Amino acid sequence: MVDGAFEQLLVSWPEVLAKESPASYAWQVLKHRTIDVARARGRRETLIDTAAFEATASNSAADPFGPLEESIGLYRAIDSLPERQRDVIVLLYSHGHSVREAADHLGLSPAQVCSTAWVARRRLQQTLGLAE
Repeated sequence: MVDGAFEQLLVSWPEVLAKESPASYAWQVLKHRTIDVARARGRRETLIDTAAFEATASNSAADPFGPLEESIGLYRAIDSLPERQRDVIVLLYSHGHSVREAADHLGLSPAQVCSTAWVARRRLQQTLGLAE
């Protein structure tokens, strides 16, 4: 899937470089390529697919089901966010990018990333019943 995204970018490289934000365009290509591959394999293109593995692989608790259920709930909530909010949350918190890196990837300003992340976190708190 990554190879396919690279090939797609290579074929249209001059046009990619002419974009206002080549990194943002590349992020979109990779994201949509991932979705296409998932659909072609008859799978959902959601984050939930990785939640179980991550929760159990990183958990040494005696009862792995509690963190697993929490993780799945969180991934479902993230998946329900609008696309831009979901991208910001994934880049910042799942992939560990800085605000500047996320801004570069998405073609946004750092202030827009921070604002979008704030709104997304508030929405996640409401969805998960954590809002005050």
